[in-house]
Amino acid sequence: MPDSVTASLRLSPEALTRPIASNQFDFVTTDDLEPFRGVLGQERAVEALQFGVAMPRPGYNVFVMGEPGTGRFSFVKRYLKAEAKRLKTPSDWVYINHFDEVREPRSLELPPGTANEFIEDIGQLIDNLLATFPAVFEHPTFQQKKSAIDRAFNQQYDKALDVIERAALEKGIALYRDSTNIAFTPMSEGKALDEAEFAQLPEAERERFHGDISALEERLNEELASLPQWKRESSNQLRQLNEETITLALQPLLAPLSEKYVENAGVCAYLQAMQVNLLKTVVDLLLDEKPDVQRRELLEEQYAPSLVVAHGTDSGAPVVFEPHPTYDNLFGRIEYSTDQGALFTSYRQLRPGALHRANGGYLVLEAEKLLSEPFVWDALKRSLQSRQLKMESPLAELGRLATVTLTPGVIPLHLKVVIIGSRQIYYTLQDLDPDFQEMFRVLVDFDEEISLADDSLEQFAQLLKTRTSEEGLAPLTRAAVARLATYSARLAEHQRRLSAKIGDLFQLISEADFIRQLAGEAVTDVGHIDRALRAKATRTGRVSARVLDDMLAGIILIDTDGAAIGKCNGLTVLEIGDSAFGMPARISATVYPGGSGIVDIEREVNLGQPIHSKGVMILTGFLGSRYAQEFPLEISASIALEQSYGYVDGDSASLGEVCTLISALSRRPLKQCYAITGSINQFGEVQAVGGVNEKIEGFFRLCEARGLTGEQGVIIPRANVVNLMLDERVLDAVREGRFHVYAVSQVDEALSLLAGEPAGALDEKGFFPEGSVNARVLERLREIAEMGIDDEDKGPGKTVAEELSGAVAAPDPKVPRQGAKRRRYR
Repeated sequence: MPDSVTASLRLSPEALTRPIASNQFDFVTTDDLEPFRGVLGQERAVEALQFGVAMPRPGYNVFVMGEPGTGRFSFVKRYLKAEAKRLKTPSDWVYINHFDEVREPRSLELPPGTANEFIEDIGQLIDNLLATFPAVFEHPTFQQKKSAIDRAFNQQYDKALDVIERAALEKGIALYRDSTNIAFTPMSEGKALDEAEFAQLPEAERERFHGDISALEERLNEELASLPQWKRESSNQLRQLNEETITLALQPLLAPLSEKYVENAGVCAYLQAMQVNLLKTVVDLLLDEKPDVQRRELLEEQYAPSLVVAHGTDSGAPVVFEPHPTYDNLFGRIEYSTDQGALFTSYRQLRPGALHRANGGYLVLEAEKLLSEPFVWDALKRSLQSRQLKMESPLAELGRLATVTLTPGVIPLHLKVVIIGSRQIYYTLQDLDPDFQEMFRVLVDFDEEISLADDSLEQFAQLLKTRTSEEGLAPLTRAAVARLATYSARLAEHQRRLSAKIGDLFQLISEADFIRQLAGEAVTDVGHIDRALRAKATRTGRVSARVLDDMLAGIILIDTDGAAIGKCNGLTVLEIGDSAFGMPARISATVYPGGSGIVDIEREVNLGQPIHSKGVMILTGFLGSRYAQEFPLEISASIALEQSYGYVDGDSASLGEVCTLISALSRRPLKQCYAITGSINQFGEVQAVGGVNEKIEGFFRLCEARGLTGEQGVIIPRANVVNLMLDERVLDAVREGRFHVYAVSQVDEALSLLAGEPAGALDEKGFFPEGSVNARVLERLREIAEMGIDDEDKGPGKTVAEELSGAVAAPDPKVPRQGAKRRRYR
């Protein structure tokens, strides 16, 4: 192959990277810079977030889409906190007892910053109740009125008994009474008779006494028939006295609270309900002999509000991030206590969730965690659609809650939910959930790459300044910043872009700062960055080192010199955990007559993934369109990625596969000093692939370990030149002419490099040059097609000699086939 053609495809060292020089920065260390408070290179996302936060209409919740490490989470929280400070502080909320239906506690709205004060006021009221009662019932006035009621009842009772007692004495019968019983006893000579004396009386006398006593008992019953009414009247009078006494005692206790909260109708209604309830419960709770501690607990269980959420007076709207969005953590829960094995609860055991705390502000959630929790997503949608916050147990809906529970009053829900998740989750929700688009109308899309320009470099340096200051790390020199920018471009795999995954850079800075500390130096320089990179490569490089050892030992068959038919070195990327490295792999192809077409061995054994299989199918289309215009493509061929025992995906091997197939068809050997990567389309154009830097460096390491000869190199798509950010070791070898990188845009260019001769281009008449690689491929395919045609034309009665006598000379590859045989394959 002419050196001029090879030179035109060879890339210069300057094209293999874009180093960012330190003289592009006008500072000495990052301490000279101002902090950067925005988000680097995410103008579209920032505008979308600003719109979503400012839009007051329902349904404009926000989904922040992007990959981890792009700064999306930290920026969203920082922006929301800044915006929330300018918003109105939402109301405080408490739960209070519903005295008429204790299973349905009521929610009570309070002005911001007053919930704790209201709870303290009720606590002070309880203290006053304990101090007032039962002391108020010991007051002489109350005792006098109570005694008068008791005396009136006793007088009626004594009057009735006096009448009966006089009647009994007239008949010689005595009346005895104690606290519980009334009895009649016969008398003789003013003395009560005992049973023995009574038995000695004449029978007529005894019968008279029995008759008189029976008559007295009947009269006693008549006289005391009104006793229940007297008792009822007395009790009513006593209860009325108690209520009047309690009301008079409560008036000075409740009046200040009613006056203080006169503008809050809910609080006033609660105080009135409390006063009515106290009339019923004070006697039961405060007039027995219980200890003060127990009495206080009973009063608190009845009257003390249960705090839901409280805000500072001028704290602005809340911004709440819930890292563990379970149902209870989001919507709150109803707790239970046990008493002798039975579960019970009250409004005092209601525990708020993140939605309660974020109400009136912003709630930030992570999509993956949110969707992994049962019941949560549907419950969240219901709350956002109804704009009501309801506390309930999800098990109750399933009928699996076998105890008495509460139904707390709903709270109006006014908040904006911000979900942070990946692109995959966003598009999956769009496809599967028809409600998602209606509730999350604002998409904030964080890009993974940033355009590399002077202003972005300055902001990049300011961002590093901010990070080092916040984390207490040493400042960075401008050379270190330049090295970090170069590393960021390598992460982005683009010479004109930086990676938006700032988290990876921050991790590297932390590791470099640790190395700086061990060295006892004041600032982090480029040497610390390089040492941190090498240390990380060493930590994660066990697998790549083992693979290289196997190649050098001949366990994995990869040639780096010589030539072979139907073989070439492909370039793959192996990803393990958070590390990725290039690994050469032999691509082989075999061809033989038949009608099976091109068989992808990887697909046949279910190791080839869809994109890889697509690349092989496109290869078939390319061969047919280029070589089989005048005859059918009647071949059997097999392609394999040798010594591959796992799943293979991606179409970056299709350029190498077509070159090996052409080599097998033309019987032209391919140089093994090259490794190749690239995707092709059906017209033979070479398309860009991913992981090009790792692929080049993987083959370079093998060549370097075996010894660089000056002929070795890699062939990549020309479209990938902009993605080159190669390691300094590779660059040094290229500068010294010991290693080469070639860029191709057509299959023929790659084939010419591998074959060491021009592949052969079509002339103006549509023919390939005689003896070229492409002409040999055409001739071979025609021969195979003729074999199939001849087999069909051979009659059943013909001998071999007869077949040979009717044979024709091999066709000239330059002359298109004519006649009926060509037409039969149309």
